[in-house]
Amino acid sequence: MLELFSIFFNVIMPVFGIVALGFLLGGKLQLQAATLTRSAYYVFVPAFIFQAISQSQIELNAALQMVVFIVVSHLLAVFIAGGIGRALGRSKEMIAAFVMIAAFGNVGNYGLAIVRFHLGDAALAPASIYFVAISISAFIVCVGAAGWAHDGSKGAIWGVLKTPALWALPPALLVSLGGVEVPLMMSRMIGLLADAMIPVMLFALGLQLLEQRRVSLGSDVWLASGIRLLLVPAIAFVVSSLFVLNPLESAAGILQAAMPTAILVAIIAKENNIVPQFVTSVVVVSTLTSLVTLTLLMVAL
Repeated sequence: MLELFSIFFNVIMPVFGIVALGFLLGGKLQLQAATLTRSAYYVFVPAFIFQAISQSQIELNAALQMVVFIVVSHLLAVFIAGGIGRALGRSKEMIAAFVMIAAFGNVGNYGLAIVRFHLGDAALAPASIYFVAISISAFIVCVGAAGWAHDGSKGAIWGVLKTPALWALPPALLVSLGGVEVPLMMSRMIGLLADAMIPVMLFALGLQLLEQRRVSLGSDVWLASGIRLLLVPAIAFVVSSLFVLNPLESAAGILQAAMPTAILVAIIAKENNIVPQFVTSVVVVSTLTSLVTLTLLMVAL
């Protein structure tokens, strides 16, 4: 019980406290989430990915195993979520929403902070690899699911290829694996930007939650939240045993798989008219419920 309270107050609450600040201060300060999220997306996230991976000692073979592990876990969750939607006789739009929710957890602003506080700085490199792998594969799945439901979403692959976090990978690997040395001035600039990423993204998450107006608490919302918070990490836990991962890499992957639904899923749902109110409700409900589920999971890990 002591460990439970320690994790809740020392790991979860510092993260959620910054989210709460964004939620509480956003309206009074007349802030817009789009400004912070775009800054993070194009500047802070690439810097963070570059620093985390370039300074890591992860071998290429281990990195590839981590990527395959996390992608396979999420694809299995996607198929199961879609199957649940079909079994319940839901519409194509609702099935697509179930798939999108299963595919995309909030592995960036929320996940990286949780992993860092619970597992330490050494876990940031594998957590960053999971972040990139999940983000890219989930973006493809989400846009593909939206296209399946509404016959559209051209240019999805090009959109993925333009992802700034993806472009940060090659130079990071050159530094980590190729022994390339970064000039001191650039290293310090990147370090400052990287250090700002997590607080900026957590504050932006609070602003994004503030902008989500209508929330439903129907049974499907709870079911989809359960898929995101319980089913996906359970699958990741089972699949991790099939790969040669050390305990830190395995725990970081399972934690990333357990994150609540990403705000980006709600944005994609709105742009493609995939039951946006339902998806928005799942984002809010799963984020609040994760206070409990993540605490329990971290005790178990």
